[in-house]
Amino acid sequence: MAIQRISNEPAYVLHRYDWSESSLILDVFTRHYGRLALVARGAKKPSSSFRPILLPMQLLHLAFGGDAEIRNLKSAEWQGGHVMPTGDALLSGYYLNELLMRLLARDDPHPVLFDAYSATVQLIASQSADTLQLALRAFELLLLRDIGLLPMLDAETATLRPLDVRTRYVLVAEAGLRQAHGNDRVSLPGEQWQALQQALGHDALFSDTLRACIPGLRELKIQLSALLHYHCGVKVLKTRQMMMDLQAL
Repeated sequence: MAIQRISNEPAYVLHRYDWSESSLILDVFTRHYGRLALVARGAKKPSSSFRPILLPMQLLHLAFGGDAEIRNLKSAEWQGGHVMPTGDALLSGYYLNELLMRLLARDDPHPVLFDAYSATVQLIASQSADTLQLALRAFELLLLRDIGLLPMLDAETATLRPLDVRTRYVLVAEAGLRQAHGNDRVSLPGEQWQALQQALGHDALFSDTLRACIPGLRELKIQLSALLHYHCGVKVLKTRQMMMDLQAL
């Protein structure tokens, strides 16, 4: 997709890399153009207008141009809102960013996912630890759905048989949703999987997905974590390992 000059594009900085003594390469998530790489020339200079605002988890409006793989950042304006998260909330934001960088292809728009990311960042920056976990699970589900890695949650994947509301099922990376076995560590009843599927409908709100994640939150976390690690091709994501290391101190 060739892009010449774009203005006022909503975006978040996912990661930044040193490019030279004075410039940065940014990995950004934009609403209408997906993940992009931008070069911010002179951004490391003390006098640069970019320096105080090219921060993660802050909504920006960007102007950029060029049709190369790495475009040129022309301007960036902070859109206000929450202060920078700290502690667990900050690490959770970095976790979201790592997921997007690993699982989203460049130049692939995901406007609905962008809106969900924006809502998630606002929640984890301002709410309690319980709400933080709900927000992460809801975003993980929406991310997997948007990139086509989440099976239908109201039927067994192998047989397409509708779920029985009282039978327990487990989400497995290699097999999708199947009936739980005796040696499965975690599972959820069919009724809850059906509720999650309904809450992921394209006319559903982000708040609907949050509410659907409340029952069995711990069991859902374990199953989604295994699925995400499988598709990311790693045993443990860097940010999740960091969280575990800090909790062990």
